[in-house]
Amino acid sequence: MEILIAAISLGLLGSFHCIGMCGPIALALPVHTYKPFKKYIGIISYNLGRAITYSILGAMFGLLGQSFYLGGFQQNLSIVLGIVMLLIILFSYTPLKSKIKFQFLNHSLNSLKNTLGKLFNKKGIQFLFLIGLLNGLLPCGFVYIAIAGATATSNYLNGALFMFLFGMGTLPVMLSLSVIGQFISVQYRNAIHKSVPILISFMAILLIVRGLNLGIPLLSPQYKKEIVCTNNEPKKHVTIKCCVPSKNKK
Repeated sequence: MEILIAAISLGLLGSFHCIGMCGPIALALPVHTYKPFKKYIGIISYNLGRAITYSILGAMFGLLGQSFYLGGFQQNLSIVLGIVMLLIILFSYTPLKSKIKFQFLNHSLNSLKNTLGKLFNKKGIQFLFLIGLLNGLLPCGFVYIAIAGATATSNYLNGALFMFLFGMGTLPVMLSLSVIGQFISVQYRNAIHKSVPILISFMAILLIVRGLNLGIPLLSPQYKKEIVCTNNEPKKHVTIKCCVPSKNKK
């Protein structure tokens, strides 16, 4: 239940960032000539497409987290995720962005944008759904945070559910944006966009601190490795490493 609440809450919070980041796409959706009912169905289809792409990403990274969990390396994973998020900020929101070029990523992103541009010229609910699917692959700071959360679930099903609910959490604001987006000023969108690197950096530092095993309740709980031997056969026993919260000694 906590995972569900966290995913939806993150989606609601991230949706305000979507106003600045994905707002132009939502405003440009070719639904303005549709009748009201078809217009709303089209907008929902677009957002459903985004949520499905997020779910696929969540399943992939949840499976990655599961592998680390079974190996007893979830603390290391938390630190690595935090460092990766800081690197993303460094290369996406600083002057280094213009100095360091990732040819493959730039080429893939340009191809994605060209495909989206072609879909915007087509009419039909199915094309709005496809726009949503592809839009879910565009770089987004809050999606990175959500992916970190999905990885931390250490389960591919929970990861997929986490990301789907994250996408659904953005639905109320994104739906409103598509309907009354013209009333939201460009200055407001830009202000939200500038706050993103600060929020991501804060989340990254929390992940790193959590993985440092500092013994701080809730923030950085202390873990210890226990060896569990389970096998009654002579001269054989299986060793399983797992991480469990340490108990305070009285």
